[in-house]
Amino acid sequence: MREISRRGLLGAGLGAAAAVGVAGCGSNGFGGGGQADPAEGVGQGKGGSSPSPSKNPVRLIGDGSTADTGKQPHQPPRPVPLEPGQTPPQFVIFSWDGAGEVGNGLFPRFLELARDHGAGMTFFLSGIYLLPESKKSLYRPPNNTIGASDIGYLTDDHIKDTLKCIRQAWLDGHEIGTHFNGHFCGGSGSVGNWTSADWQSEIDQAVKFVTEWRTNSGWHDIDPLPFDYRKELVGGRTPCLLGQDRLLPTAKRLGWRYDASSPGGHQMWPGKKLGIWDLPLQSVPFPGHTFEVLSMDYNMLANQSKNSTNGMPSRYPGWKKQARDAYLAGFQRAYETNRAPFFIGNHFEQWNGGIYMDAVEEALKGMAGKKDVRLVSFRQFCDWLDVQDPQVLAKLRTLGTGQAPTGGWNAFFKAA
Repeated sequence: MREISRRGLLGAGLGAAAAVGVAGCGSNGFGGGGQADPAEGVGQGKGGSSPSPSKNPVRLIGDGSTADTGKQPHQPPRPVPLEPGQTPPQFVIFSWDGAGEVGNGLFPRFLELARDHGAGMTFFLSGIYLLPESKKSLYRPPNNTIGASDIGYLTDDHIKDTLKCIRQAWLDGHEIGTHFNGHFCGGSGSVGNWTSADWQSEIDQAVKFVTEWRTNSGWHDIDPLPFDYRKELVGGRTPCLLGQDRLLPTAKRLGWRYDASSPGGHQMWPGKKLGIWDLPLQSVPFPGHTFEVLSMDYNMLANQSKNSTNGMPSRYPGWKKQARDAYLAGFQRAYETNRAPFFIGNHFEQWNGGIYMDAVEEALKGMAGKKDVRLVSFRQFCDWLDVQDPQVLAKLRTLGTGQAPTGGWNAFFKAA
């Protein structure tokens, strides 16, 4: 994989997006607080539907930026252990770094796609995306100047759009994780140099920006987010996949269930680090090349247009096909062999004319609806992992990338 600076790319993407018209996520407030029929839950390959009106009481939390509205709608049925000899499901997790709606309509577009295909997703929200730029002095990033950020602050209108989309995402059954705040990838202030105490400060601030957006913005006529973020937050992905080793002790103290920050993972069944599920982006076949590419839109771009978010338009169709086929090749390799969960990372960006958004949409459509395929969030996947027999999971971890169980699944699990 070729190296490329995230700092310039992310700034360019946000700036370009700001000129595009807004597409809303809906504003049905707590109209989605009801619990869905488990048979219609996300991640089961069935089309979702708009949640029914909530009958649960709403309990405002803190300044009313968030609220406890009861059980999250549209969740899969309660997971159960694999039966002896049973073929494991093929889990696919689509995740989104930053998760801000910056006027390009991408957040609502993928919420609709998820509803159409019964998919659960994980949205890693950057905390400063809910902090008005006029209040940026409230952000004290570790080892950086007050208010500094290597990604742009959102306009007030885009913060409001992001609040709508995050609200709708949770009501649709998706997970809201964290992408932390300022996205520092280079220099002495890089997250790769942060201590566990620095990560604690960064997480505390991210949570504070999400749970106190009303105080910071003065917008008291906007519905609260319909969940308790301190309970909702059980995992994240670090900027540029840096700093996991010193993040994990803090994540463990906070009771997080997983971390999705490890770089360069393989398509194998995951294990734990410090008692936390380690769920890395994975290397997948890259059509036309002998090397593999990390399963994220940004890494596709880095190997196509190098350090430019606006490469040669004549190359866009070929690049889109290459990115889509890389995702599908990774999926097919796992689906036909070891059934390792497949993790895909994305950004709501129009890089290279938006081809990566088209590629991931086409890839999702190519995966959805197949036998045993479950499109779920990271948290939902952890729910499944946590009820499995540890010996069964240990056996699954013996299968290498692209390695099918000898003699089929029944024989594989019976073998000593």
